[in-house]
This record gives sequence, structure tokens and C-alpha cells, in this order.
Amino acid sequence: MGTITRKFANNFLSGGTFAAAAINNSSLTNITDVPTTVKGKLTLISTQTASASASISFTSGIDSTYDEYIFKFINCHPQTDDVAFGFQANASGQTGFNETITSTSFYAHHTEADTSTGLSYFANYDQAQGTGYHWTSVHVGGQADEQCSGTVHLFNPSSTTYVKHFICSSPTYDADNGSYNYYTAGYFNTTSALTEIDFKFSSGNIDDGIIKMYGVSKT
Repeated sequence: MGTITRKFANNFLSGGTFAAAAINNSSLTNITDVPTTVKGKLTLISTQTASASASISFTSGIDSTYDEYIFKFINCHPQTDDVAFGFQANASGQTGFNETITSTSFYAHHTEADTSTGLSYFANYDQAQGTGYHWTSVHVGGQADEQCSGTVHLFNPSSTTYVKHFICSSPTYDADNGSYNYYTAGYFNTTSALTEIDFKFSSGNIDDGIIKMYGVSKT
């Protein structure tokens, strides 16, 4: 591989014209434009912190600006032991967080005592045209050091043509003292735009935790 050298003009970061010297002995000159937005980058839209909160709702910022939204929930600790954590949505103009969902779920697990391991489909936590919350984490422990974290991807929520797909993954400290990793996916079976999303535990408050909402720049 030949020597690679680079030389940039002082106005590079301001978006002006700059020159590059040689790459493998071939010169590059008069590069006149640098994209102002990196395609596919994450833009932080909102951060919410729980403190004995019944739920955390994002009721603004979900619109046609982005084709994909990512929600990261971090160290969500339940008030109650052995509970599930999940989400539901509202279509535009709707209330109640009860949109129709079809979903699927499986998990891998390994307990601290090495007494139980496995990879299983989780039939009790999928939905077939249900209107309940989609649970991304199950049997979350309520002891002081127990919690769940994870990521939810919501695709094209502002479409008025297609249903709204989502995928989720969540490593969880289980109430049985083990590592459980839940993988779930599904769709909101509506062609109306989704504008709000709510996160909560199946029982009790979110004692502590952070949820961040990002938009993914269009490619």
C-alpha cells in the first residue's frame, strides 16, 4: 500500500472548498462540498428519567421527520419484583395506548447458579391481534441491583399506507437471578400514523431508569 498523505484547507469545517494532496500518488483537488448531514446518524430527540413513575410517555416528536425511531431504555428498575416491561402506542387522534399488535417473542437465558440454561420461544408473551402492551422484558427482578435495559426500533410510524413494524432486544436481570436476553418483534396493525408511545411495567412504578428517543436520518 502506497503512502497516504492528506492536506486540508483551513476552511474545511466551514464547508468551503479545500484541497487534498496525494492518495497512492494520485492527486485529489478542488473538493467543493461536504455533506452537512451524515446519512443514517442518530439524532437525540428527547430524554426522560423515571422516578417512581407509573409510566413514561413520548407524546411529541414522533412524526414524518424520520423513517425510523429508536428508543433506548437504560437501567429500568421496577418497584415490584418479577414484572414485565414494555410499550404501547397511540395512533393520531387516539388515546388509551391500545393499538392492535401482532408479535413474536423468544429468549435465551443462563442463571447465576448454572442450574438452568436454554433458548425458547415465549408463547405467553406474543400477541395475535391483541391490544395489550408488548412486553420487551419479562420477569424483571425488583431487588436493588436488578433491572432491564434494551432497544426498541420503530419503523416509519408516520406512514398512512403500511402497518408499523418494530423490533426489540433486552438483556434483563431476571427475578430468578440470571441473565435473560429477550428478542421480540411485531407490528402495529394500523395504517394510521403513530404519534405517541408509552413505556411501563406490568405492575407497579418505574422506580428508576432513563429512556431516550432518537431519530435516524433518512438514507
